[in-house]
Amino acid sequence: MFDANNQFIKLRLEKMAKIREMGINPYPTTSHRTHKIGELLANREQLLASEEKVSITGRLVAMRRQGKIGFGNVLDDSGKIQIFVKQDELGEQNYELFKLCDPGDFIQVDGTCIITQTGEYSIKAKQITILGKNIRPLPAVKEKVEDGKTVRYDEFSDIELRYRKRYLDLLLNPENRKVFENRAKVVTTIRSFLDKQGFLEVETPILQPLYGGANARPFITHHNTLDMDLYLRIATELYLKRLIVGGYERVYEIGKNFRNEGMDRSHNPEFTLLEMYQAYSDLEGMMDITENMVHEAAMAVLGTDQVPYQGQVISVAKPWRRAPMLELIKEKTGLDASDFDTEKLEAFLKQHKVEIPKNAGPGKLIAEIFDAFVQETLIQPTFVYDYPKEVSPLAKSKPGYPQLVERFELFINGNEYANAFTELNDPLDQRERMEKQAQLRALGDLEATDVDEDFLEALEYGMPPMGGMGIGIDRLVMLLTDNTSIKEVIFFPQMKRT
Repeated sequence: MFDANNQFIKLRLEKMAKIREMGINPYPTTSHRTHKIGELLANREQLLASEEKVSITGRLVAMRRQGKIGFGNVLDDSGKIQIFVKQDELGEQNYELFKLCDPGDFIQVDGTCIITQTGEYSIKAKQITILGKNIRPLPAVKEKVEDGKTVRYDEFSDIELRYRKRYLDLLLNPENRKVFENRAKVVTTIRSFLDKQGFLEVETPILQPLYGGANARPFITHHNTLDMDLYLRIATELYLKRLIVGGYERVYEIGKNFRNEGMDRSHNPEFTLLEMYQAYSDLEGMMDITENMVHEAAMAVLGTDQVPYQGQVISVAKPWRRAPMLELIKEKTGLDASDFDTEKLEAFLKQHKVEIPKNAGPGKLIAEIFDAFVQETLIQPTFVYDYPKEVSPLAKSKPGYPQLVERFELFINGNEYANAFTELNDPLDQRERMEKQAQLRALGDLEATDVDEDFLEALEYGMPPMGGMGIGIDRLVMLLTDNTSIKEVIFFPQMKRT
């Protein structure tokens, strides 16, 4: 609720009351526009010569008056233009309405395009219509020039305020809108790419009776009518696989997932994930699709496959490096972990003062070594494959290597961007792995999953061999817009309550 004792708000409310006394609704139901402001700017010479009548709508962002003459700037999402207002042109009552306007109001201006005596391209107003009265004054944008660059130091340079009040961030820092326009372009490009490859876009449940498809803590809610607990999904995987069982060969979903975990610069509890599955494909097929799709997204946003990111250049030019996890560990640390020797792996972690997870087997220890010593060194796009089975319960075993699975993760600039498997379609093997996960959960691993009997039953009807891949949309947008915080690419990130 606004503070009616605030003097600025009080003045706005008094002006609104006067507008109503004039018999004018400050929030009318209709408006009229013949041109967007960008069109007026693009067709300047034609409109000046023709004296065509125009109507624009937008937010009044500045105004000044001197006697019976006034000026203002009107902004819409295509540009900004000056309006020139004279009482003789508007009439006394309509000019009185203009006097009751404030920066922040939405107005309609009818008139013709002219050049003022000061040489400013403007609309000479014939009629002003109020479309929405602003009650709360907009924060003033303060700027100064330092070393030839314009620096803003108003309150909406404050990062936390920008996230909490995104609407004002977008209004006062319009350059930030470009990030979200590019985000939309990334999603549109991915959809178009997959549609052309014959994939079907689908939707699967967000509320699930049993969560699965990833190792993560879920959010829990309760359905009153059914009197049962439900979980916000942590992944779409197990439902998309059911669709493959049902006869579709290529499906994908771009949707929100929810994980009740920590928050940092690359994690938000609500995030957007693409998951896709292709029958009769495998890990190599998923690498090819991922490589081509990310390359196409970069070209759509930047027009180049050389991505500027935090003072360096990330090349998404094809092909990307593909390397086994054990090979990279040996390359970066000198440790040969191929024998899965638990004592040797624990000794290495203790020597380097890395905490050893409780109940961890050799596969988990190898993953810990990779996370601690290798991941941050992978700057250019790298597919890391051949993961330990212990940390990959849904991937198919690597032929001839029972402790490894056919899984890759894509790393760029030390961060994970995609995760893919040659998917497990053996229902007996899948059951055994889910039961091991359930045992870990019983021992206190809150990220381990339970046994999904409905999914296992679907798998028992038969699922073709296939490849599956998931890629974080938010992180991809961060990369392509040169942002280091996920909150910069989500309109309304989760924030602690003030």
